[in-house]
Amino acid sequence: MRAVCEHDAQIGNPGVTAVSTARARAGGQSVRRASLVAAAILGFATLAVPAQDAKLDTEQQKQAPTAFAGKEPVPVLDWGEGQGRSFAVPAYEIASYELLLNRFDYYVIDSQSYPSPISNFRDNLHRKWVVDNDEFATNQFLHPYQGSIYQAAARSAGLSFWESFGYTMAGSLLWEEAGENTAPSINDQVATGIGGLFLGESLFRIASLLLETGPNGSPSAWREWAAAAISPPTGLNRAVFGDRFRGVFRSYDPAVFTRVDLGMRLTPHFSSNVNVNADPTAPPSLQTLKRKEGSADFTMSYGLPGKPDYAYDRPFDYFQFEFVASTATTFETVFSRGLLYGAAYDLGANYRGIWGLYGTYAYVAPQIFRVSSTGVAFGTTAQWWLSKSVALQGSALAGTGYAGGGVIHGSGVTSAGPLGDGQRDYHYGIAPQGLLAARLILGDRISIDSQVQDYYISRVGATESTGSENIGRGDVGLTVRVYNLHGITLMYSESRRVGTYASLPTSRQTVGTVSIGYTLLGQTRFGAVDWRPSASADR
Repeated sequence: MRAVCEHDAQIGNPGVTAVSTARARAGGQSVRRASLVAAAILGFATLAVPAQDAKLDTEQQKQAPTAFAGKEPVPVLDWGEGQGRSFAVPAYEIASYELLLNRFDYYVIDSQSYPSPISNFRDNLHRKWVVDNDEFATNQFLHPYQGSIYQAAARSAGLSFWESFGYTMAGSLLWEEAGENTAPSINDQVATGIGGLFLGESLFRIASLLLETGPNGSPSAWREWAAAAISPPTGLNRAVFGDRFRGVFRSYDPAVFTRVDLGMRLTPHFSSNVNVNADPTAPPSLQTLKRKEGSADFTMSYGLPGKPDYAYDRPFDYFQFEFVASTATTFETVFSRGLLYGAAYDLGANYRGIWGLYGTYAYVAPQIFRVSSTGVAFGTTAQWWLSKSVALQGSALAGTGYAGGGVIHGSGVTSAGPLGDGQRDYHYGIAPQGLLAARLILGDRISIDSQVQDYYISRVGATESTGSENIGRGDVGLTVRVYNLHGITLMYSESRRVGTYASLPTSRQTVGTVSIGYTLLGQTRFGAVDWRPSASADR
């Protein structure tokens, strides 16, 4: 079920009452739509619950024939010990990577913006740090990914999470000062140095788990290649340095759930009052979007609470990662959130959870607008056995971050020339944010997933302190396992945005999508962790 909170940043502004009334009416319609979809899905699920499938309890099936599932992971050599730990190697790799990137950009992209690192450093050292006007995807996706390269270079050389943080910050600082001939950017330092840390740790652990769960205690060639694609510095160090960095990061056998979804989306509901014509003197032109698109989604939950003897001693011993690609926007969604510091807890015999401080990185771009945030949040992730075979998993987080958001095309939040030159069409600011996510697991056949997120990008910390953005996203989905680990998923999603600025008309956008597709489950029972003493007998 999708819900979106909308905050008006201009209290006392004439027309607020009318705006609030229209908003309430639109909000009521959205709630009714979501309620009808949720009721239909829940009703179908109630009628469709079958008996437990005994075939899922065989030893072969319990191992789950997917890449990230198997028997208890086998340690591969010793990670981060002796010669397998180095501070010098990642420093050299990061400096070399930035030099090669600078030279590539000079010859291929723009020689004026990417002269030699020496001249860049000499010029930038005396420049004031700014919030730049680069494209949204460059600032909020490519920069965090660049930071993940720095992070993985340090992690794959045997360094700890917090030690790798120093390398992401230093690598970002080096690029801002010497990589390009533009004023050093505050938003880039946050996105690369911190966002890259949170994104990179998930990718590094996914790659390490892939290497660790191979048969016979030695990863196969395809696992080596796949791990290198997920975390390139990990593959590079394993290939170049031989046995020195062949040790694999120890996972200590977390409870893991993965799923891959391939499907088609239809957009039955879309509204926008945004003018996409950047020329203010030209007639207005409203937004359009592709109403049909294909999508591919990979999700991993790592370190789910409830597994006996698993501890949360290291940052990201629990994390949730999601990546969504679509034919309309290419990279539509990237989520990476993990427990930085916290502890496990229990409430009775049927409830297990973790709580603490989470690090979060998010990038969301559903065609007509986008939002991206790097932040921290307090919260909890837990599982509750409601009955013998029904479990409820969920997360609740509340925190703040530094975020950017706004429209994809059209009126920006800064002044533009006659043709829109010099315009940044998204807003930066300190962003309170929250998340609620739940998965209802009905035996080994059905799961109902829902998630609600809200970002309020305030005028605090903004270079154009004249307004705010409120962006919400939520969905509800039904997955039915049809045979073995193969299933079908039906989902409804809705995203909404309200942009309020002193010098621009208030903009409102809503997009709702329905999707249906094939699902490959990584583990049986949708990732439900069973710690109960009678679990074997019950099954």
